[in-house]
Order: sequence, then structure tokens, then C-alpha cells
Amino acid sequence: MIERQKIESILDKVRPSIQADGGDVELINIRDDNVIEVRLKGTCNGCPMATLTLKAGIERIIKEEVPEVKEVIAV
Repeated sequence: MIERQKIESILDKVRPSIQADGGDVELINIRDDNVIEVRLKGTCNGCPMATLTLKAGIERIIKEEVPEVKEVIAV
């Protein structure tokens, strides 16, 4: 079971760079299949670069620290 606090802690590390661009990220759910559901907020919502931020940024960093995570998706 992936600890919610561990994921929140990782998101706290990436949050300042996202907030610098007027956005934010919120942890919604950690599914039983080790998929992390997040919500991109602010300017990230609908931004053409949001997928890149999610996959190359947030997902990559989370997987580095918690290898059992399969995927990070926006909901």
C-alpha cells in the first residue's frame, strides 16, 4: 500500500515550481492498482503543457521515489 503522506510529501517538493506558473496540483486518490490520481488546478487546468508537466515532471519524480507507482493521471 502506497502511503498518502509519502505522495503528499513528494507533491510538496514539486508544488513551488508549478505554483510559480500560476498552477497547482492536488492529490485526489491512490488506487489499489498503484495509479495516482491528481487534479491540476489554476493555470495548469487546460494548459497545453499540462500533460508534459504531469508525465515528465510529476510522474517521473514520484516514480523515482516510489517505484511501485504505475502511473500518475489527471482526473
